[in-house]
Amino acid sequence: MEMKKIGRQMSLLMGISMSLGLSLVGNLMGGHFTVKGWLVSFVVSTVISLVIGFFVPMKKLGDAADKKLGAQPQTLKARCIESAVSDLIYTPVMTIIMVAMAHRQASSHGGDVPPFVIMLLPSLLVCLLVGYVLIFILMPTFMKLLMKKNGMNGPK
Repeated sequence: MEMKKIGRQMSLLMGISMSLGLSLVGNLMGGHFTVKGWLVSFVVSTVISLVIGFFVPMKKLGDAADKKLGAQPQTLKARCIESAVSDLIYTPVMTIIMVAMAHRQASSHGGDVPPFVIMLLPSLLVCLLVGYVLIFILMPTFMKLLMKKNGMNGPK
């Protein structure tokens, strides 16, 4: 039961962190940064990431990928694989929705708006890279924090 609680806390922390980072990057890449625009994308991406985090068994998927690729638990290889799995699940969904919102917003103002795919591809590449780095750094950091907070011995 304690691990389930930690899993929920991890989903919450990772969801908010990923949303914060990716919404900031996405808005800065758009070239028209506004606090209101960033807040809207942060809230929407937070909801999306929390839904993903609470319904997709990230730990189970990461462990399965580790096993399939022959990575021992708690090694650098396993951490790289687990970060990639999380990144490939969270980031494309969040980026596609955020770019769709930005494209729709830009189209509503008229003028020359690039095709959706032209807006999506650079954003997706940058967000995949940023998302991977965020996950790689934050996942073990949050796990140690949550294990300590919940009175358990965490991973090394």
